[in-house]
Amino acid sequence: MKRRKREREGPSQKWMTTFSDLVTLILVFFILLFSMSQIDLVKFSAIAQSFQNRSAFNFDGYPSVIENQNPTENPRISKSPEEIEKELKDAQNQQRNQAENDSLQELMTDINAFLTEHGLTDVISAKREERGVVLVLQENVLFDSGTADLLPSAYPFLDKVGTLLKTVPNPIKVEGHTDNRPISTYRFPSNWELSGARAGSVIRYIVTNHNLDNTRFSGVAYGDTRPVVENNSPENWQKNRRVEIVISDPEFDEQQ
Repeated sequence: MKRRKREREGPSQKWMTTFSDLVTLILVFFILLFSMSQIDLVKFSAIAQSFQNRSAFNFDGYPSVIENQNPTENPRISKSPEEIEKELKDAQNQQRNQAENDSLQELMTDINAFLTEHGLTDVISAKREERGVVLVLQENVLFDSGTADLLPSAYPFLDKVGTLLKTVPNPIKVEGHTDNRPISTYRFPSNWELSGARAGSVIRYIVTNHNLDNTRFSGVAYGDTRPVVENNSPENWQKNRRVEIVISDPEFDEQQ
């Protein structure tokens, strides 16, 4: 029996060659894409570790909206509402203190300008200290020797002080000082009474004539216990007889 001749391939089977080539190209293309999209495991591990390390992100102060379903034995405790409120108050106090400090500096500048304009720099001085702005008034610009009655020549400066004190809310302390020579009169048995009465006279004048809150003021009698120079000459005695008006710095701690 004669073998049947193999039928020649017809035109309908030629598309298989083209199709196989196309599939091969597509496979190579996707392999190439896959190889390009491979994740760098080292970099991925580093990024994952950075997210696990909470110290790298400042999220501690913000409570999560998702409850912790699997808390650890020692969970990181976020700030309580009381702590947040305290921090806000501290920030507000700091801002207010800074504003008051700026006001004190402006007040001292105004006082020094007034003293220079009226030629009072020899008997009155203004200085910035840790405790605040300190105005030092010598006895002869305020009182006659051995008395606690204000002289009319003291009124313009005290009026200036009273006007300026309306612009700041700071507490005011008025200190009376004397030299070490003893005094003994019916009204002032010692320098304690004299220094206290002089501080009181200054406070009374400023509060009465400028309608200031008297709770802001305090008077202190130091007598001869805090001299600025030695009590060994008439010139030094005069320097020690003084009244100091202290416009307190809110940040200064009197107990230090």
